Amino acid sequence: MQRRRIVFVVFDGFQALDLVGPHEVFQHARTPAGAYDCQVLAAVAGPVRSSSGLPLQAGHGVADLDPHGIDTLVAVGGKGVDEAAKDGAVTGWIAAAGATARRVTSVCSGVFLLAAAGLVEGRRVTTHWSRAEQLARQHPGLRVDCDPIFLRDGRVWTSAGVTAGMDLALALVEDDLGRDVAHAVAQELVLFLRRPGSQSQFSVPLWSRQPSTDPIRAAVSAIHADPRARHGVAELAAHAGLSPRHLQRRFTAELGTPPAAYVERVRVEAARRALVEGDDPVEVIARRCGFGTAETLRRSFHRRVGVAPSEYRDRFRSIEEYA
Repeated sequence: MQRRRIVFVVFDGFQALDLVGPHEVFQHARTPAGAYDCQVLAAVAGPVRSSSGLPLQAGHGVADLDPHGIDTLVAVGGKGVDEAAKDGAVTGWIAAAGATARRVTSVCSGVFLLAAAGLVEGRRVTTHWSRAEQLARQHPGLRVDCDPIFLRDGRVWTSAGVTAGMDLALALVEDDLGRDVAHAVAQELVLFLRRPGSQSQFSVPLWSRQPSTDPIRAAVSAIHADPRARHGVAELAAHAGLSPRHLQRRFTAELGTPPAAYVERVRVEAARRALVEGDDPVEVIARRCGFGTAETLRRSFHRRVGVAPSEYRDRFRSIEEYA
């Protein structure tokens, strides 16, 4: 049985879930054809404290772990990453390990360690949205895209924050051992397997407030159940059992956005998925997602996403092959 060596790099102030989430995914991926040996490395072997105060015992330090023969290098993120990126011993070890590793990956702000080690220059990378501006400013040679939850550029895989690291790890397992194994791991850990790398960090399910009353929940459920249907204020008011004026006021108060804007966001999200999961023309997707015409979709898509639908499809189609 082939055993792939995975090394996680941590530091004082690391985000615990950036390590524990992907580590659990790899440890559950065991088949007769392959499995993973996971090791945790810090500047020195011994106790390391996470940003939440949870202690960890790093089994290895940079002075005692051979940087060669690694299958996948994983740099985790966390509040302490800026100080860790200044540690020449750590970044030097990462540079040596990354030079020969089959894959170089990061979770959240762990990409700062890869950048400090010179492993991602000229690459397209992602990180948590709150760190994107800092990353682009400190490392202008990178192509920073904070929209996807994870992406791949050659042998370099980077992900957004915290739970996105588990999505990335599942994609890596699928790349190594196949979809069936990744699916079994997701079932065992009660994870949503098919959260694609192209899903936005700013998607409606991740960022919208949740309605606090049953009438508005009914209206929101109707929008998500059939984005292409008519969802004007009158139709939503009928679902909610409210007057149109009352619906408009309560919807905006509970969700922080007017009904029309919310409907547009849901439709754009549906169009995102359709663009990367199939080959239908933009015109067909526009009708299916409730935009009516391709031009209306293009205007809404550009307003919400910042690029044209065709460009979005080209950008993320390669990600979907591995997600």
